Amino acid sequence: MSEIKPEDKTATDKNEEEQDWEAAKAFFESLKTKAPRPPKPQNAVTIAVSSRTLFNMVAERKIFVDEGVEKYVAFQVEHESDPLKPGPAFPFVKALMNVNTRLRNLYPDSEELFDIVLMTNNHAQVGVRLINSINHYGLTIERFCMTGGKSPIGYLKAYMTNLYLSKSADKVTEAIEEGIAAATMFMSRQESDLSDTQLRVAFDGDAVLFSDESEIIVKKHGLDTFFEHEKKFENKPLAQGPLKCFLEALGKLQRKFYAKNERLNCPIRTFLVTARSAASSGARVLKTLRSWGLEIDEALFLAGAPKGPLLQKIRPHIFFDDQMFHIEGANELGTISAHVPYGIGQKYNKGKLIEEPKKEE
Repeated sequence: MSEIKPEDKTATDKNEEEQDWEAAKAFFESLKTKAPRPPKPQNAVTIAVSSRTLFNMVAERKIFVDEGVEKYVAFQVEHESDPLKPGPAFPFVKALMNVNTRLRNLYPDSEELFDIVLMTNNHAQVGVRLINSINHYGLTIERFCMTGGKSPIGYLKAYMTNLYLSKSADKVTEAIEEGIAAATMFMSRQESDLSDTQLRVAFDGDAVLFSDESEIIVKKHGLDTFFEHEKKFENKPLAQGPLKCFLEALGKLQRKFYAKNERLNCPIRTFLVTARSAASSGARVLKTLRSWGLEIDEALFLAGAPKGPLLQKIRPHIFFDDQMFHIEGANELGTISAHVPYGIGQKYNKGKLIEEPKKEE
């Protein structure tokens, strides 16, 4: 997975782009408002969220499925003054905004901030209810992409997206295939008290931060061969996985707090929560992170133990894993989780190969 960067442009193009941006910025600054303006996309860490991850739209989705798009749009218009209830990404987005507040206090002129984009295939008529809901909760979301029934994935690179969150596994898979960090979000089955002052993000290792190269060996040859392989290649960094670039983006913002002597009071904290064993296969993971120049605040090696109880103590705003049984276990104990549909693990369930249906001759 490669980090998404702006396309190369000539000096003239860059000059014109800067002039256009400065003109737009001057216009917005001339308006009387206390609302913070969005940063330039090339400076921001852009988080694209679908409307069904930001808000709970289960009832509305049922109307769409059962009665069709016209009834769905009519219902949304009729209820556009009724705020939608928070969805699985809502606490995560609130935490991102809290980090932005701290960054603006320390760096008033900096545009290295989180920028949240609402990326949805809803029709524009539904936009009024979404805007009203965003304003009701005091969320700072200025960029919308409403594609009227078409997939929004083609716009992700244009928005310079660092992370895409959706309820659609197909769209998430499509985004990952385009080289964009993405995950399918699930609402936890019970409420959990989350930090109001610190964004807490937990990652699985293999097939999330790292490639699935080591997981392939586990699945095909067993743990003993895996341990031998990891020992042999301890000093060879693992290839990057689909969410490595997002951890990198978090690290960039963390260092801005460290530069102001705010390490102990940093509003971003990251966790590695892996089924790996520390003594048998942990060194390669830590050396890989070191080789990338990345830090992880807490590394937790569980040696195959369930992740749910530990995540219940961590209480992250979001937990990323490639295995659905880990997602389900975390959700049952109150952790908001996001599935990363990447790697060989998608062919297995609880360690057993999922048999594909035989094709008829």
